[in-house]
Amino acid sequence: MKKPEMMKAIRLHEFGGPEVLRYEDAPLPALKPGEVLIRVHAIGINPPDWYLRDGYKMLPPEWRPSMPFPIIPGSDVSGVVEAVAIDVQDFSVGDEVFGMIRFPSFGESAAYAEYVTAPASDLARKPVGIDHVYAAGVPMAGLTAWQFLIELGHNVQNPLQPDMHRPVPINGKRVLVNGAAGGVGHFAVQLAKWRGAQVIAVASGKHESFLHELGADEFIDYTKRPPEDVAREVDLVLDTLGGSTTGRFLRTLRQGGALFPVFLGFSDAEEAAQQGVTVSMTQVRSNGLQLAELGRLLDAGTIRVAIDSTFPLADAQTAHERAAHGHIQGKIVLTVA
Repeated sequence: MKKPEMMKAIRLHEFGGPEVLRYEDAPLPALKPGEVLIRVHAIGINPPDWYLRDGYKMLPPEWRPSMPFPIIPGSDVSGVVEAVAIDVQDFSVGDEVFGMIRFPSFGESAAYAEYVTAPASDLARKPVGIDHVYAAGVPMAGLTAWQFLIELGHNVQNPLQPDMHRPVPINGKRVLVNGAAGGVGHFAVQLAKWRGAQVIAVASGKHESFLHELGADEFIDYTKRPPEDVAREVDLVLDTLGGSTTGRFLRTLRQGGALFPVFLGFSDAEEAAQQGVTVSMTQVRSNGLQLAELGRLLDAGTIRVAIDSTFPLADAQTAHERAAHGHIQGKIVLTVA
C-alpha cells in the first residue's frame, strides 16, 4: 500500500502557552540511513515538550537554541514499524516498537505526529504485556530513572559538574524519592525497590496508597510536613523536581550520602562538601538497549507504568494544560487513531 505524503501532526509556529499547539497537516518525514518509519499509536508527553513549546524560557538567553519553525514537539512514541532503511537489521515492517527519539535534541524528535522516523538504536520492541498507551508512557521517564539509579549508558560529560554521573550502590540502602508519584518518580520507586533499597516516597497524600502499591516502604505527605524535617539517615535522595530548593535535602542525608537532582538549580556545593555528600546529575539520552531492559521488567510484572490520563493527538493543548495543573499520577499520553 502506498504511504501517504502528508500526515496530521501538532506543530508550533511560535513559542508560547498550550494555545500555540496546532493540529494540522504536515509532510511525512523522510527515511534516512539507520532509521525506521513508525506509524504512531501513542505519544508520551514530558517536561521537555513544554520547555520547547515556550522557547526554553527557563534557560539563560545565551543557552537557548535557535530553531526554525514549524516545529513538531515530543520524543516518546509507541507504534508499528511501517518501513525500514536498507541498512537496518534489527527491525522489520510490522514490528511493534517504542522509544525516546533523538533525545536530547531541539525540535528534531518530532513525535507529536501520525508518523515519525527514528534511529533504530533508539528503539526497542514493545513489551507484549502492555498496549501502546502504556508503552508510550515509559521511555523518557523510565530511562531517566534507569540512568540516574542503575546504569548511565553513555559517556557524555555534564558540563556543569567536574565528574561523570555514576549511579551508587543502593542494595540495603535508604533511598528517598521526591516527586515519587510523577513520571520519573514512580519508576524510580520501583527500580530502587527492585535493586533492594528501602524506599521513602515523597508526594501529596492522595498518592499514598498508589506508592505503597509500587513498593514504597515509607511515605511522606509534603503537604502536611516538609520532607526535609522528617527524613533522616538517608543514603540517596533522587529529587525528581530539583531546582533551587533541592539543597534542603542535604539535611536528610547521612555523611557521605548522595543527592541526585533531576533538574538544574543546586547551589549549596559548600555545604554538600562539608558533609561529604556527592551531588550529581545527568541528562537522559536515548538508549534502545536500556529500554529493552525496562521492557523485560515490564513484561515480567516487576515494574509497571501508571497512566494519569489520555487525550487524542488533536487535543494536545488540553493535555499540556493538564500537565501544568500538577499532581500528576504517572504519565499523560496522547493517542493516535
